[in-house]
Amino acid sequence: MSDYQATVETEDQQGRVDKVIALLIPEVSRSQAQNAIKNQLVTVNGQLVKAKTLVKVGDLILVHLPEPEPIEAAPEPMNLDIVYEDDQVIVVNKPQGMVVHPAPGHTHGTLVNGLLAHGQLSSINGKIRPGIVHRIDRDTSGLLMVAKTDVAHQSLSAQLKAKTNLREYLALVHGVIKENQGTIDAPIARDPKNRQKQAIVAGGRHAVTHFEVVERFEGFTLVRCRLETGRTHQIRVHFQYIEHPVAGDPLYGPKKTLAGNGQFLHAAKLGFTHPTTGEWLAFEAPLPPIFEATLARLRAETQHTTSGDHSKRGEQGAL
Repeated sequence: MSDYQATVETEDQQGRVDKVIALLIPEVSRSQAQNAIKNQLVTVNGQLVKAKTLVKVGDLILVHLPEPEPIEAAPEPMNLDIVYEDDQVIVVNKPQGMVVHPAPGHTHGTLVNGLLAHGQLSSINGKIRPGIVHRIDRDTSGLLMVAKTDVAHQSLSAQLKAKTNLREYLALVHGVIKENQGTIDAPIARDPKNRQKQAIVAGGRHAVTHFEVVERFEGFTLVRCRLETGRTHQIRVHFQYIEHPVAGDPLYGPKKTLAGNGQFLHAAKLGFTHPTTGEWLAFEAPLPPIFEATLARLRAETQHTTSGDHSKRGEQGAL
């Protein structure tokens, strides 16, 4: 068993005990807290509680959690969209909805499961993330570089650290961005109010996103983003910060958004120096069909609105 404890110190931390646990103890999610309460593994001031129990300033919360079962990645044959492969690296185009590597709640059907069935991967990241040099979110589509050998893994990781590789994304965001290009430089850390999210936090990790506008629509903008750093949820957090959240984003976007399979964010271009030959390799992946269809619809709607405006101005000019 693992023991966690926290004291409610301020009034804004008061409330339902399951919610407060998730707020004050980053290692424990709200669902874990609820399960622990159900199994009589949570006390407040030494007394067992229910999930709806309210806690107040000064209350001491103690949570006992059983040790999680070890996770191992097992090979699972699956159809992968492999863009490039040799004896050192694999470049794969990950679809929306696929988790990159096993984690609690996602032990099967991940990209790593499929890659293990496909062939050899580097051993540097152990049994859970073999070969994985960098990640993209489950509902983000696009290109990932994967190391097949430890030599390749070390080289690709060093390139990421030195910022010599290319990672370019296409994102459809809410609102019309007036500037043609810009840079978002804002530090990112775990959101202190919601452990499932990242946020702009003073003292957080340095994070820089460069962007340029590709196309403007009625109420939306398509942008090309180049990552200088690679923080968790970086593009999603940065564009929420400048009040242009990524369309379809269930975590950082508005409730009223475009229908799709999650955020409209695609890792479109990837470039790196080959670990052993020294050759520069660059790849590009087309947008997913639902992304393309959404852009086509927005173009049609924007053109119709613009044509209507021109028609009205013409009628007014004729009077």
